[in-house]
Amino acid sequence: MSFTIIEQATPRLHRSELAVPGSNPGLFEKAATSAADIIFLDVEDAVAPDDKEQARKNIIAGLNEINWGSKTMMVRINGLDTHYMYRDVVDIVEACPRLDMILIPKVGVPADVYAIDMLVTQIEAAKKRQKRIGFEILIETALGMANVEAIAQSSKRLEAMSFGVADYAASTRARTTVIGGVNADYGVLTDKDAKGDRQYFWADPWHAAQTRMMVACRAYGLRPIDGPFGDFSDPDGFIAAANRVAVLGYEGKWAIHPSQIELANKVFTPSDAEVNKARRIVAAMDEAAKAGKGAVSLDGRLIDIASIRMAEALLAKADSIGVAA
Repeated sequence: MSFTIIEQATPRLHRSELAVPGSNPGLFEKAATSAADIIFLDVEDAVAPDDKEQARKNIIAGLNEINWGSKTMMVRINGLDTHYMYRDVVDIVEACPRLDMILIPKVGVPADVYAIDMLVTQIEAAKKRQKRIGFEILIETALGMANVEAIAQSSKRLEAMSFGVADYAASTRARTTVIGGVNADYGVLTDKDAKGDRQYFWADPWHAAQTRMMVACRAYGLRPIDGPFGDFSDPDGFIAAANRVAVLGYEGKWAIHPSQIELANKVFTPSDAEVNKARRIVAAMDEAAKAGKGAVSLDGRLIDIASIRMAEALLAKADSIGVAA
């Protein structure tokens, strides 16, 4: 372990992140009673320019009047390159003590986060807010990905990063099919076999970007979250995309439709079998420690201190969800 110890971000359950347009307050009550871990009320991409002022008012009313229970409540503000952003921050943060986090879109450089941090810090001081607001940022441009490691260190308020695949694809001029989907042209062709036949396997065009963002998050104590999967009529495609990032180490995924909440929660909740195995690993290593051993065999495989760290991380997540095995 490095002598440099990185402080971990505020822990929150973050399996599913439901997007709700601020211009449609009729959806707020339904979102509040959903199974989503985190809800963000959106005043950015989901809201037309002429509706942004009213959406901001809807969000303020909704945060103050609706019972959101124990959910983490977040607002996606407009980008720093717009004239809407400062009013989003000032009006909503000043008026909404229920607000937990701000989602900052299209972050390109650390100074973008610094700017919002400065504004929020001044509002908190002026309003004597007792609850410190956290930040989630969207990495959704080539500039943001090029600076992702520096951005991850830009503010003590940072808790999570989301990979915004749609704007990222536009920024990099990628060829896409659906938001978060794959492309048949992105694949590998095998060499010919003995009969002269070849096979073609699709690959994931977002893997490299998702991996880089994940490493930046884990290196600096943040939660990596995957963004939207646009075809909400394709649950199998959503699950496949969620499983890919879960294997990489992501903690959750966006839901742009209520039907995707349960899918995300299921993928990012440790199974009973995983929890049981993790508990057995911890127990086996406890016995090994008593015997003066640093490693031991379990089910025919070597486990050691690294196994303990992985098992304890899984058990901590299971405990926060309430999974018992």
